[in-house]
This record gives sequence, structure tokens and C-alpha cells, in this order.
Amino acid sequence: MKKLITLIALLMLLKPVLPVVSYVVNYEYIAKELCVNKAKPQMHCNGKCHLMKELAKAAEQEKPLSEKKSVHTEVEVLFCQAVAHYSFACYLPAATKQNLPVYSNLYSKLNCSAVFHPPLIIS
Repeated sequence: MKKLITLIALLMLLKPVLPVVSYVVNYEYIAKELCVNKAKPQMHCNGKCHLMKELAKAAEQEKPLSEKKSVHTEVEVLFCQAVAHYSFACYLPAATKQNLPVYSNLYSKLNCSAVFHPPLIIS
């Protein structure tokens, strides 16, 4: 199982390099048969034009995968519920209706006129 995972990971890493490997292995065939500039030997193309086409094709195949990874969609779901109608009524027990206490002002303050003076520093 580990060998299979390693093989798959290796193939995924080498996928962009496969056109280059194919070019090196089939150099003679590509240079003689598939080269676009084989009629112009002074250009010394030797199948590099075919290699560039294959690399562009491999990059184009990789492009949609990377775009799918970068696409991020965010969905907002909003739940709503109707608010029940409430009515508030004033309810006072019969005992408190008879003897309501009178407001008593329990606030007091201390009048202090002394002002704090820091100690003198003698140098």
C-alpha cells in the first residue's frame, strides 16, 4: 500500500516533467518527424518547437485544477422566526395596594473642607 501511494505521489510530482522526459527519450523521432521547422536546419530547432507545444498543453491541463482550488464560495444562511406578541399588565398583590411605603431619602454626604497637601521635600 505504501509503495502504491509513493508511486502515485511520484507521478503527480513528475507530471509537469513528462513532456521533457518524452522529448529526451524520443529525441531522434521528434527531431526528424514531428519538428515544425525541419525544412529550416539552420534554426537548429531539433524538435524544441514540439516540446514547447507539449509543455503548453500540459500547463493548460494543470490550469483548471489550480483554478478549482482557488475558488472560494461563501453561502450565507439566514433563519427568521416571527416574534410572538407579548402584552405586559401591571399586577400588584392586594396587600401592597393598601400600604405603599413613602419614599425615604437616605442619602447623606460629609462636608469636608480639608485639602490634601503633599509633604515638602527638603534638599
